[in-house]
Amino acid sequence: MTTGLAGDLRDALPGVPVVDDPDALSAYARDQVPGLPAGKPAAAVFPAETAEVQEIMRIASRTGTPVVTQGAATGLAGAANAVDGCLILSTRRMDRILEIDAAEGIAVVQPGVVNARLREAAQRDGRFYPPDPGSFEACTIGGNVATGAGGMCCVKYGVTADYVRALEVVLADGSVLRTGRRTVKGVAGYDLVKLFTGSEGTLGVITEVTVALRAAPAPPRTVVAEFGSLAAAGAAISAVLAGGATPSLVEILDRTTLAAIESWQPLGIGSDVAALVLLQSDAADADAQTEAWSGVLEGTEATGVYKADDAAESELLMQARRLAYPALERLGGTLLDDVAVPRGALTTLIEGVERIAAAHGLTIGVFGHAGDGNLHPTIVYDRADPAGERRAFAAFDDIVSLALDLGGTVTGEHGVGLLKRSWLARELDPVALRVHASIKAALDPAGLLNPSKVFEATTG
Repeated sequence: MTTGLAGDLRDALPGVPVVDDPDALSAYARDQVPGLPAGKPAAAVFPAETAEVQEIMRIASRTGTPVVTQGAATGLAGAANAVDGCLILSTRRMDRILEIDAAEGIAVVQPGVVNARLREAAQRDGRFYPPDPGSFEACTIGGNVATGAGGMCCVKYGVTADYVRALEVVLADGSVLRTGRRTVKGVAGYDLVKLFTGSEGTLGVITEVTVALRAAPAPPRTVVAEFGSLAAAGAAISAVLAGGATPSLVEILDRTTLAAIESWQPLGIGSDVAALVLLQSDAADADAQTEAWSGVLEGTEATGVYKADDAAESELLMQARRLAYPALERLGGTLLDDVAVPRGALTTLIEGVERIAAAHGLTIGVFGHAGDGNLHPTIVYDRADPAGERRAFAAFDDIVSLALDLGGTVTGEHGVGLLKRSWLARELDPVALRVHASIKAALDPAGLLNPSKVFEATTG
């Protein structure tokens, strides 16, 4: 009989990997966002089945051990960061696709299934799983559900929450909650599926997810337009969408981002281009749609409009968007923001970010999902310079404040985690905060599940 948390886990779960070496545990201390606190975990455990997660939670509950659930740790809000003495519960071994039912249009998966793998499996059955976070080749479905992830196609298809039909969740005491259903329609009882989606590991451990699938789309067609001013770009986007268009993607890149791309992998974008707008259609009549959008754009103040004639050209035109973040990342350390505003306020937000960058003496590139108002201002700074890091976080706060002032929200798809918990407290009213605290207390009375995340009150 061994002692301590790791010993208890090994005794109860022979065959389940447990790590307690301090050097090895450092790999599980944090997610992808820099500059946020991360504690030292006591152990990490890697279950493969729901029953194993149940036993882990029983041990954690009995010993009063905080539990931080991690998927691929690709998050950008510190939601997967360790706290001192915690148990890291990794879902990486829970990576089975349990079922794909093409007729019903659903898939049932364990939380550790990588997003791209589910998309590929669905495609083989003529189906489509739309949510496409930027890290889709690495991030997991469980992490996507926990953070409420989005992606570039949200303007047409919606976010992860729009596809979660049912969940299996292990609660803090080790009991299993099954909520939701396989059917297309169903309104019996409270919507607990939506409650756990986006809860960032603070209410339970997701162990199984049933998601809706869509019919496979047509090969995409893309239109790209250049603009000499942000105002012109915003007006053009409004003109296209006002005509009842349903693009599968509407993206925007600002001058700073374009300059970073050109200095790295030149695409021939002139220095006089203030904004680049990309629109894509994956409808059956994609050629006709993009032809119509091109006509609308040519009637605006666009300085150049380019339309792809086939899927290969469409992919070439999308290259600038795919290069946006890595191009900025080459310039130094990055702090990637995630705010959403009403679409009519997009250009006001980008113009405000330009002023914030000048005020703090920083490079800040803006790119993101113009179709749903979700932008990603990316702050570049020197991580070796403490003063530079302080300026970066001050600029970050100014951007979030501006987004709220414009009627927006502090996060569109990355979640709250540690990074934005003080801002969430500003976005929600006192009654909403009280309701959130009541739910947390009911499901996790000891405050063991991902403490210190989302709300200050969960620190225990």
